[in-house]
Amino acid sequence: MDVSGIMQDFWVFGYGSLMWRPGFAFEEQRPALLRGAHRSLCVFSHVHRGTPERPGLVLGLDQGGSCRGTAFRVAPERWSEVVTYLRAREQVTDVYREAVRKVSFTDRNGSGAADALVFLIDRRHRQYAGRLTVEQQVPLILQGCGISGQCSEYVRSTVLHLRELGIHDPELEAVMAALDGQEAVLTPGK
Repeated sequence: MDVSGIMQDFWVFGYGSLMWRPGFAFEEQRPALLRGAHRSLCVFSHVHRGTPERPGLVLGLDQGGSCRGTAFRVAPERWSEVVTYLRAREQVTDVYREAVRKVSFTDRNGSGAADALVFLIDRRHRQYAGRLTVEQQVPLILQGCGISGQCSEYVRSTVLHLRELGIHDPELEAVMAALDGQEAVLTPGK
């Protein structure tokens, strides 16, 4: 998808690890709201946080609701390089669909909106996990380990960063509490 011809400003919307580890140069970052999709642990990770034999579970933007995250403005001359980087990072197994969606800003810099590149989950992809209960998610998160590390650390880092931004995600908080409980059982004396 060539998004450069559609966008006036060049923005990327982060809702998971992109918020705390973007990995690309940007000019500005702002809190942003995306409507029409929500953050969900709905992707079986076969590379970054798991393997096909022992999948982890990572975030995707699934249909419906809304999602608070971070938008990054990228300099026009770096846009092609950033998109190439993001495709290599996010599209290893083509589990996401690239799209341009409107995000809204309401922060100390004022209100407004911009078109942003987003990575939405492809519900037809074999790695789409659908809606899982906390009890179904925890074992996948605890077993997951891939080229980017432990799945549990990914979830923990995301929740901690969301808290720093003042974003309360009840579903991720419930998963984190369950993980803390499981890890305490697995590591006595913790």
